[in-house]
Amino acid sequence: QVQFVEYGGGLVQPGGSLRLSCAASGFTLDDSAVGWFRQAPGEDREGVVCISSENSAYYTDSAKGRFTGYRGNVENMMFLQINDLEPQDTAVYYCATGGICTYNSGSYSWIRDHRYLEVWCQGTLVTVSS
Repeated sequence: QVQFVEYGGGLVQPGGSLRLSCAASGFTLDDSAVGWFRQAPGEDREGVVCISSENSAYYTDSAKGRFTGYRGNVENMMFLQINDLEPQDTAVYYCATGGICTYNSGSYSWIRDHRYLEVWCQGTLVTVSS
């Protein structure tokens, strides 16, 4: 059975830190690129980081410096560490697998790779507020 479960959202004060995690079962995270995304209230979903199958991480400009995405030492898990949280980081955060990191117009982004199973987690709300 394929499951992709996300953990770690919640209410955080500005300046705080948070680590989100996604745990996969029934499939492997190792073969394809994985990605983190977020969707703020009233906004379109945007990419945060694409992590290739070789574990190279490519961040969007807005995520550089405060966000760290990585595959964990624990098998079939991935993480997003967010430091120095700001109110504008308030969003639902999603993880996804089954993609490829593609370079276009000066930056990398996660897009679906049809060779692999595409799976999205359920999303978790991160609220940054005092």
